[in-house]
Amino acid sequence: MPEISRRSLLLGGLAVTATGALVACSPPAGTRAAPTFGSPTRLAPAPGQRVVEHTLTAKPATLDLGGTTVDTWAFGDTAPGPLIRATAGDMLRIRVHNQLPADTTVHWHGIALRNEADGVPGLTQNPIKTGGSFLYEFTAPDPGTYFYHPHVGVQLDRGLYAPLIIEDPREPGDYDLEWIVVLDDWVDGTGRTPDDVLAELTAADGDSSGGMGGMGGMGMGGGSGMSMGDPPFGDAGDVAYPHYLINGRVPAAPDVLRGKPGQRVRLRIINAGSDTLFTVAVGGHRLTITHTDGYAVQPRETDAFYIGMGERYDAIVTLQDGVFPLVAEPYGKQGQAMALIRTGSGSAPGPTVHLSELDGAILEATDLQPAEATRLPSRDPDTSEMVHLSGQMAPYRWAINGAPYGKNDPIVIEEGDRVRLQLMNMTQMTHPMHVHGHTFALPSGLRKDTVLIKPMSSPSVDLQADNPGSWMTHCHNVYHGEAGMMIALNYRT
Repeated sequence: MPEISRRSLLLGGLAVTATGALVACSPPAGTRAAPTFGSPTRLAPAPGQRVVEHTLTAKPATLDLGGTTVDTWAFGDTAPGPLIRATAGDMLRIRVHNQLPADTTVHWHGIALRNEADGVPGLTQNPIKTGGSFLYEFTAPDPGTYFYHPHVGVQLDRGLYAPLIIEDPREPGDYDLEWIVVLDDWVDGTGRTPDDVLAELTAADGDSSGGMGGMGGMGMGGGSGMSMGDPPFGDAGDVAYPHYLINGRVPAAPDVLRGKPGQRVRLRIINAGSDTLFTVAVGGHRLTITHTDGYAVQPRETDAFYIGMGERYDAIVTLQDGVFPLVAEPYGKQGQAMALIRTGSGSAPGPTVHLSELDGAILEATDLQPAEATRLPSRDPDTSEMVHLSGQMAPYRWAINGAPYGKNDPIVIEEGDRVRLQLMNMTQMTHPMHVHGHTFALPSGLRKDTVLIKPMSSPSVDLQADNPGSWMTHCHNVYHGEAGMMIALNYRT
């Protein structure tokens, strides 16, 4: 059973207006009416373009997390769902059937795709109704490690997520194995659903004393398994989950990754969690970070690194002989996720094993430098736009530019402009900010589509306006986004 922190801190200088019905990641009731959409324009492949076709079915499912059985929603019968793999330049044609008892969509996280296929209800498409289907067609222009998930309510915090790998045909592939490592925080089917968690968070409406609407008996931070304001990320999540998973398995019955001593392995690590920032390490090994959010970096060796919700990192590791834990420790929370790497004989470590690699310096995205080939060409911005993050825990409300999504004015930009987004975080929490349909550059030139914005900080990122449409920009903590921390980024027409 998850517990909700009883913090009564004011997390920002603005008490935002109530958001009304928090459903479907679309404007709440009583605000701007969401537009309706026709069927997306069908795409014809270009001459010689390969077409990769898949069918996905979102449906209720019963999953075994490794001795823990849960009723949830999933793509098919597994979580993570089916891997989709293509090559940069391929056209993807994916039919999604909805057998859930609720509307849904699919968002292709990190892909700079055409607007009609982005999967945001009320902004790029009508939601897929129960019993309906939707055909997503788009070209995947850039190689990298991506994933897909719904963009409706808090459905991401169920089993509805899966990896999407876009291969680089020019990459030498100087590794022997590839392992996809998907991190998650899990609550669904353990006595609560994500919708229950959201209801409990928002039940504090109007209670400035920090009470959580009958949660009862939980002290500030300690009773909920949460820490308060630790550096460097302050408060990084609101929910203390009962389980943390790697590839859909709990640490007591971990996924086993098998190789041979001396082999070089490419790890593609995806944080599909909804409310948890992780610290990742491999016992007895050093990691060489090679990519973040699909873009190559100057290789950087480290013992461990941070990965926020929605971020992806690729790393190379040279395997030693034996049995080793791969651990993802939830930042500011109790417990951990774990998989096993087995290259030889030896006993497996226990599910609570602590890695010394987590006790030293931890790499952050700002420690990385871009590979020259992936650096955004230097250019003065044509315009600068404010993205002001604010909100509070009790009542549980979050906002961008002074109001929740549906009541805030979209950011409007011109095609061809270099746009500087000033990300001002006026809260005591770290927010993983994600821009759909684009990548942006940190001051170092590092290319990303999701970045951790620390408490009371105001970094700027530069975005090239080269993909017209209406695009969501939001905190990838699904509970913050659903409580209002989203804004549309629209091209002027």
